[in-house]
Amino acid sequence: MASPKLVHSPPSRCHVLAAATTGFTEFLSRNGGVPDRVFSGVGLSEDHCSDVNRPLDLASYVQMMELAALDTCNETFGLMYGQQFKPEMLGLIGAIAIASTTLEAALVNLARFFPYHQQATHTAFRRHGELMRLEYRILDGGIIERRQDAELTLGMFLNVLRHCLGAQWSPEEIHFEHPKPGECRQHRQAFSAQVHFGQRTNAIIFRRERLTQRMPQGNLHRASLLCDQLVRIGGGTGVVSLLDRVKGEIRCRLPEGIPLVEAVADAIGLQRWTLQRQLARYGLNFSNVIDLVRRELAERHIRQRYVPILEISNTLGYSELSAFSRAFRRWFGVSPQSFRARLFAPVAHELSIDR
Repeated sequence: MASPKLVHSPPSRCHVLAAATTGFTEFLSRNGGVPDRVFSGVGLSEDHCSDVNRPLDLASYVQMMELAALDTCNETFGLMYGQQFKPEMLGLIGAIAIASTTLEAALVNLARFFPYHQQATHTAFRRHGELMRLEYRILDGGIIERRQDAELTLGMFLNVLRHCLGAQWSPEEIHFEHPKPGECRQHRQAFSAQVHFGQRTNAIIFRRERLTQRMPQGNLHRASLLCDQLVRIGGGTGVVSLLDRVKGEIRCRLPEGIPLVEAVADAIGLQRWTLQRQLARYGLNFSNVIDLVRRELAERHIRQRYVPILEISNTLGYSELSAFSRAFRRWFGVSPQSFRARLFAPVAHELSIDR
């Protein structure tokens, strides 16, 4: 497949309120990181995070969490940060959850208003049989590396549930969209639940019988005022370019196989032919975008040394590892095994055989 001439799209304009970084500097330092190094790596400073209602560029925030994991040499940095992130630390969106009258109201409000706190995100609270799903993912397909954000956000969400149900409460399952890491024992311990990776979206899945339980500090009037305040301060739910939106929808469907153009078009509110016409303005067709997303994700995931190559293949929607290997060789000129071996040559010379 020849590479199309890509016309670059305007960057998406999305932000997250700085409350999402509450305690970040202290937590990073306690875990051996250097705050100035991490902040400067994404063009921010500690001062940017001092006002909890200040908007921070979403891509920079997500990248900051990835850099923190690298700086501390701890690939579960986001998981650990999220575990200690109580609702009262989360600014307005946390205050809304706490002030809601019941657990169900808190989760409905969390899903509805979280995109004002962190723009360009899909959040949903829905019933699936006798189980409930609290879902979260970033819609901007231009933000590729986002494991830390997913793990810390589900940790934040879990603590909203435990604020009402008690510290020992646990869900039925946890879903993450990123591939399964080499070691996931800490994930099972953090959530006290089965954890599944390479899923369509990030989600907490739990039984519905305690949804009517009262929130300890529920106050309907206060919750309503806080919702209005967040909508005003958030200033909307973000603007994502068409190409990045399409890439995001393709990404979430890849674990189930090759996405259908009709499904992606419907998700972003366009007719199929309109979507194809809009993509042509970028010099692309739908198949090109699928290939582009797969390539971008493959390059990111292969750099995570402990993620099995088969896991990467499955996450990208390939039915066979051989098909993924052929595509990878077409993109980068070498097999995924050789690419990884060369990348980690000083410590992984045993992987240097090109298969």
